[in-house]
Amino acid sequence: MGEKSAQQEKVCKCHDSISEEQYYEQLDDIIDQHIEKEGALIPILQSVQNLFGYLPEAALRKISRRLNKPYSEVAGVVGFYSYFSTIPKGENTIRVCLGTACYVRGGKDVLKALSDELKIGVGETTEDRKFSLEVGRCFGACGLAPVIMINDEVFQKVKPSRINEILSSYR
Repeated sequence: MGEKSAQQEKVCKCHDSISEEQYYEQLDDIIDQHIEKEGALIPILQSVQNLFGYLPEAALRKISRRLNKPYSEVAGVVGFYSYFSTIPKGENTIRVCLGTACYVRGGKDVLKALSDELKIGVGETTEDRKFSLEVGRCFGACGLAPVIMINDEVFQKVKPSRINEILSSYR
């Protein structure tokens, strides 16, 4: 495949037993499965994001070449849909509710404490790829605000002083 780009080096390490080369072989298989179908781009992007955990630039360029579409078109679709991400996601996704009740009851302070502790901002992932930080709007637990979710686990009445305790079981 030639010289590896820096972006290719950032392939999801969720499955450490799979080499980077195997990821790109699987990428070829995904494209082969869809290439003849009308509207193949979005299903390919979904499958590739599931494979890598995000959409690396090298994968987008390969999709562009294989589908004979301009890179700008492929990147434009990725940028348009919020489902797609070109940023690697962490092993654990932390979502801080900033709906009205959570915001008023200190959600913004919880977000700041998480951001300070993890040394990342919203939409970013820690260097060790352990955590990604996101914001949500209403998790349906307004009476127990502020609320955060780590993966599918909900934490209620979160105080900034409890952040280390909450994160400790995920480290």
